[in-house]
Amino acid sequence: MGKPLFKKVWDAHSVRTLPSGQTQLFIGLHLTHEVTSPQAFDMMRELGLKVAYPELTFATVDHIVPTESQARPFADEMAEQMMTAIEQNTDEFDIPLFGLNDDRQGIVHVIGPELGLTQPGMTIACGDSHTSTHGAFGAIAFGIGTSQVRDIFATQCLAMDPLKVRLIKVDGILHDGVYAKDVVLNVIRQLGVKGGGGYAYEFGGDTLAGMSMEARMSICNMSIEGGARAGYVNPDQTTFDYLEGRPHVPTGDAFGRAVDWWASNASDEDADYDDVFELDASALEPTVTWGITPGQAIGVSEKIPALSDLQDDDRDIAEEAYDYMDFKPGQSIAGTKIDVAFIGSCTNSRISDLREAARVAKGHKVAGHVKPLVVPGSKNILEEAEAEGLHEIFIEAGFEWRKAGCSMCLAMNPDKLQGRQVSASSSNRNFKGRQGSPTGRTLLMSPAMVAAAAIAGEVTDVREMLS
Repeated sequence: MGKPLFKKVWDAHSVRTLPSGQTQLFIGLHLTHEVTSPQAFDMMRELGLKVAYPELTFATVDHIVPTESQARPFADEMAEQMMTAIEQNTDEFDIPLFGLNDDRQGIVHVIGPELGLTQPGMTIACGDSHTSTHGAFGAIAFGIGTSQVRDIFATQCLAMDPLKVRLIKVDGILHDGVYAKDVVLNVIRQLGVKGGGGYAYEFGGDTLAGMSMEARMSICNMSIEGGARAGYVNPDQTTFDYLEGRPHVPTGDAFGRAVDWWASNASDEDADYDDVFELDASALEPTVTWGITPGQAIGVSEKIPALSDLQDDDRDIAEEAYDYMDFKPGQSIAGTKIDVAFIGSCTNSRISDLREAARVAKGHKVAGHVKPLVVPGSKNILEEAEAEGLHEIFIEAGFEWRKAGCSMCLAMNPDKLQGRQVSASSSNRNFKGRQGSPTGRTLLMSPAMVAAAAIAGEVTDVREMLS
């Protein structure tokens, strides 16, 4: 039997098997940001160590940066301290930093691909759970903790347990108004938020083959929400076309050689998988979460499930979700009033996301009671959107057009929910308190669905606006 990409890349980067049974895995690209790195740098100082391969680490600022005014010093003292720390640390340890004065600044999982740092066949790590995003390029990418950030600084290696591989085979044509976000929400809905434990997810099938790189990134980004340690898509011509000409990608004859090597990492046709899950994309509709995990999701035309419709293991968390979200079993998700609309995050802040949201917003006005934010994932995306006039569409419709950053995805910055506000969000997590208020409520959906909800003032089927 042949090998899936995961095992090829894992074997190529294995240094040795440790006495614990774990693999000492070499990491080809290390990305870091201002939140999970300060303690790791302090540990390096305490141990008297230098960064082993500074040329393989790149830093950006994204989590705590304000998106309205980025003037220094920041109003938030803790945020200013974090910014100062990463500036000093990267300077001391000779690591490139894409700071606020750098045109390459943006969300770490957005800039890695757009700069060509992310490439097929790599092992990639970052102190951020959504590092799985980079798997869209045929890389194996892991989110890690601060002590592991230190380990990579010191050795460029991680001690990791081998994983099983599940093929997620998605076939069929997505209807207009149905997006990659809807695909991954339905994968998580069916397999569960713990279903990926011990697995890497390989996303394949005709639907994935027809997707853009940005759509593939959205899907891989949320692999972690389904419990998988990593998620990836096999590299193909779409991958190579996206990478060609980007700053850190080989050029000329070297690019052709790189493509040959990248392609060789793809899963063999007779690859052996530990499990296979199939999903019919043509049966999907715009999807919205109703609860407090990404797995608690339904189609926009569906009703919130009753306990009797759920598996035994899902009933306790469902009862908790009913209470927290103020929903009742049998209630329609459509018509749910929203207070905030957030388009952004490492899941859905790329240019294609903004184009689709603008397609919905054009010629409409945001409902008067809704606070709507559009936050590009990087300075490059912001400039591209403005060159296309997308910002004018959003502003005319009543959206706030912001600077690049993580913003309200996790609210480690001034963008936060207040009290019991309900947010229509294109981000990746709807946990209690995730968007800044301990009682705030989050409904996950695609950027186009967020735009539609902002205009209607409530959850609505974007397909009706697109038609």
